[in-house]
Amino acid sequence: MTNSVDPAILTADAVTVERLDGAPIIADVSLTLRQGEVMGIVGESGSGKSTLALALMGHARRGVRIGGGAVNIDGTEMLSLTPKQLRSARRNLVAYVAQDPGAALNPTLRLDTLLTEGLEGSSAEKTARAKRILKKVGLPDDDAFLRRRPRQLSGGQQQRIAIAMAVIAEPKVIILDEPTTGLDVSTRAKVLDLIKQLCIADNLTAIYVSHDLAVIASVADHVTVMYGGQVVEQGEMQEVLATPRHPYTRALLDAVPSVNDRQALLPIRGRVPNVGEWPEGCIFSDRCDYAIAACSVRPPLRQAGTALVRCVRPELAHTLGAVSRHIDHRRAAEAVEPALTATHINAAYGDKQVLFDVNLTVEPGRCLAVVGESGSGKSTLSRCLIGLHENLTGELTLAGSPLPLSVAGRDQIARERLQYIFQNPNASLNPRRTIGQSLIAALDGSAAKREGRAIDVINEALDRVSIPADLTDRYPAELSGGQRQRVAIARALVSNPAVLLCDEVTSSLDVSVQASVIELLRSLLEDGLGMMFVTHDLAVVRNIADTVIVLNEGRIVEQGEMQAVLNAPQHPYTQSLLANTLQLPTGDDETETAALAVH
Repeated sequence: MTNSVDPAILTADAVTVERLDGAPIIADVSLTLRQGEVMGIVGESGSGKSTLALALMGHARRGVRIGGGAVNIDGTEMLSLTPKQLRSARRNLVAYVAQDPGAALNPTLRLDTLLTEGLEGSSAEKTARAKRILKKVGLPDDDAFLRRRPRQLSGGQQQRIAIAMAVIAEPKVIILDEPTTGLDVSTRAKVLDLIKQLCIADNLTAIYVSHDLAVIASVADHVTVMYGGQVVEQGEMQEVLATPRHPYTRALLDAVPSVNDRQALLPIRGRVPNVGEWPEGCIFSDRCDYAIAACSVRPPLRQAGTALVRCVRPELAHTLGAVSRHIDHRRAAEAVEPALTATHINAAYGDKQVLFDVNLTVEPGRCLAVVGESGSGKSTLSRCLIGLHENLTGELTLAGSPLPLSVAGRDQIARERLQYIFQNPNASLNPRRTIGQSLIAALDGSAAKREGRAIDVINEALDRVSIPADLTDRYPAELSGGQRQRVAIARALVSNPAVLLCDEVTSSLDVSVQASVIELLRSLLEDGLGMMFVTHDLAVVRNIADTVIVLNEGRIVEQGEMQAVLNAPQHPYTQSLLANTLQLPTGDDETETAALAVH
């Protein structure tokens, strides 16, 4: 994007962040960016990505301190500024965009106040500036829109407002912390295109934090791969993601589902080390399949090709290539009774109809994917099936028997046989209950509890989701994100369901955790469960679904076998969803790889 001789706008040198007791959280992280360049920072949760992003702004969370290093932005040494100077610098030099704009935007303030507070000049000048930035980020710039509050906007609009707030003061650097996580593919594509255009048109330099490698491939010039608070690989996007040289980078790529091929996904065994658990040698050695005796000494970052790699054998991951393997899709069984059917489902919120004559079938041992953009009716359909939406008409059957539309009218057996897994396990698991208590509560009124088999049923469910039984005394906050999602699945399994309704259950997970959850769900399908999987990620659809329904504005616009829908979509809406699905560079096609770079 820029000439390599241009002076650096952002330089971080040996940045270290530590707990107050001195235990390192990130150690000796360095990076350099020139004007208009984008650095993608990737890694699993707990790798230190967000901690580094905040440290580049001179900020550390409570209980944490910046223990060393230097951060220079356009000639200003950030770590030597006073608190007052830092507040000014965080608007005029560097700005931050959080992952969840719904939490970051003050719900009591109008958009004109959110955009202009802190700006200098007259009221008319600030309003004119706000309208210019709204137009630049693709939002309405009229007075009526400026009078809106965040709750009156869609998720994509909220994220654009968050970006507008960050760039309205014309900073030199913008830091984006997972800004597209949870967005549907079309909205995500628009936000990513906006970020790229801002970097090109306004010469913005950006740090983009994400666990989504395909997003990083689409927006970044350079990539920093972090693990356990250390940089393990760093270099140009094409080289790092198309031809990785660190086993951790290779493992992340092998966990990413492909929209073109159904694969056995490969989760990374083990977990990211907690603060204070760093080994003496290579930080990744206990999870690496290629560790040798030399890995007992911590390797330095060293040159490998044009990248920097922290590995004693960087040529190994480079020469091994991908190890994911193709798997065949499941074939429909002949003359099988459907596990769940929905016929002529119409649903409304008040006077507004949101679902129109929806028909679907979930078969035992097969997965029906429901895809579409935000607002298409996916989650409303899920709520209708589980019996939590009141204003609906139509018919439901469960294993051939009529199923009341309202959960209040369903008997205990029907409620047990149809289970719902929510997107966010943090919200669905009671934080005041241990894991064991949450699973016991799910068995209230069941035959297993009446017969004294509750503990055996719980242990069997935990074993199916690979959660050790000794974790039952822990609270949700003491588990990793992937463990919490597995517990949420176990809670559904204790009732011995016939059908699972999965609502965006992998949308915010790290790629490795996502891979483990997908493989777990795939194993449940092999056990004969029927499944409806709501998602906006067509790569996940390719890897788990057997049939697909595409929803647009509450109507089914396309449906059929997964291969037919994804290989040869007939409806323009389905075609647009596929066109907006991001792909990783493969290293086999230089033209494709170059097209993903930001120029």
